[in-house]
Amino acid sequence: MSVTDPAVTSLLRALDAHRGPGLPALPLEDLSRSVGLDGMAFLLVPADGPGHLVQSFGERTVALEDLQLTQGQGPGPDTARHGSAVLVPDLAALDPARWPGLPAPALELGVYAVFAFPLGIGLITAGVLTGHRTTPGPMTNTRLTTTLVWADHLTHHLIAQAAGPGGPHRLLDTTQLHFAEVYQATGMLAARHDIDFIQALARLRSHAFHTEQPLLDVARQILTRRLRLNTDNTPST
Repeated sequence: MSVTDPAVTSLLRALDAHRGPGLPALPLEDLSRSVGLDGMAFLLVPADGPGHLVQSFGERTVALEDLQLTQGQGPGPDTARHGSAVLVPDLAALDPARWPGLPAPALELGVYAVFAFPLGIGLITAGVLTGHRTTPGPMTNTRLTTTLVWADHLTHHLIAQAAGPGGPHRLLDTTQLHFAEVYQATGMLAARHDIDFIQALARLRSHAFHTEQPLLDVARQILTRRLRLNTDNTPST
């Protein structure tokens, strides 16, 4: 795959022009259109928690990432945990035992295929690139190769940035976090009930899942004190 591919060229141009910490605005739309996808999400993956959605393209992308974050399962979370690509060309044909509860709401969003790629070297995963399509079907070998080359260039940029002053934290610009309010609400729950972050996030996810609400909506209710969860995860009056 030549770097003259338009999607790869647009990424290299964005990375080359970037100065300072943080990340440039990634040409996710260019990549999505080049490889026949309807949306793309870029998540940074810290060593001690779930991935952080920092940039996205596509009208269904944020809702799909909210769904995966709520359930803690799906192609993106699996890729973040195991560092290998997860390609699901047809969610409707997926074994329901793989990610119970995920395919049906994803299909309701209009998402029929999901493809997640790790950004990392060896056992270290620094990020995840997750694309989706509103129709089922596999990616062609040419489109897969384009995406992998794109991911490889982005991975090397992430590693180079993380090796600079400030380490990996210099990559995480809090103004870019789509789900910043989720983490703020998680912190509030952790402090209120004297539990750790993972337990608090699990409670937040559980309430969102059982009330069939987006995780971000539940987080905003917590932050504005319209919702208080008891220790048994039920709303308090």
